Amino acid sequence: MDSVMNPPALEIRGLAKRFGEKIAVNGISLVIPTGSCFGLVGPNGAGKTTTLSMATGLLRPDMGQALIAGVDVWEHPTEAKQLVGVLADGVKLFDRLTGEQLITYNGLLAGLDRETVARRCSDLLTMLDLGAASRTLVVDYSAGMTKKIALACALVHAPRLLVLDEPFESVDPVSAANIRDILHGFVTGGGTVIVSSHSMDLVERMCDHVAVVADGRVLAAGTVAEVRGESTLEERFVELVGGRAAMEGPAWLNQA
Repeated sequence: MDSVMNPPALEIRGLAKRFGEKIAVNGISLVIPTGSCFGLVGPNGAGKTTTLSMATGLLRPDMGQALIAGVDVWEHPTEAKQLVGVLADGVKLFDRLTGEQLITYNGLLAGLDRETVARRCSDLLTMLDLGAASRTLVVDYSAGMTKKIALACALVHAPRLLVLDEPFESVDPVSAANIRDILHGFVTGGGTVIVSSHSMDLVERMCDHVAVVADGRVLAAGTVAEVRGESTLEERFVELVGGRAAMEGPAWLNQA
């Protein structure tokens, strides 16, 4: 009964996706608890982005099911998408709008009234230190500023679940610290965050749960303490994924 009344923030059941001959995701199942900061880590090509795209309604799976707060993403896509904010890696923004216009557009698209959108837009621009660039076209933003405006767009409708694919890539240390504070506040306030990242140190510091993915499969999942065991998360990751070779390089690189 409790699981029905309080479903996980996201439940993935046997998601699978093939692109031609390549199996990108091979039956991944995960449960992301409500109120957690969940890290999804894996090497390039592991299937992280494909999994998150399927779980949030951006890419239709070949098999499996994804439920956001108990709502089936593909049976009830409109209802499910109202519950989630997505910062997708590599998805192009409408960058011929100003930052203020882009947030406003996303808020109106989510069904918010203009007064609410204007208030939230102002708050988000201030919170992300983008006030001075609010009337600058997004195409003229730096890579870090573009990440921040994309985060603002994901937050404007106050989602229950925030899914962030490489949110700190190209972001300077000060902005990254500010974003971490915002995400911490979001989780403290009852929200749930999923972060896909290559940075083991970042995931270890900010997440309480983690899943290690490689070759489209989950190799380990649980609390950060459970997954890393007696080692660091990076050491455990390398142990699970494999592929590391002790190399000193060719002799001609040695300047001694």
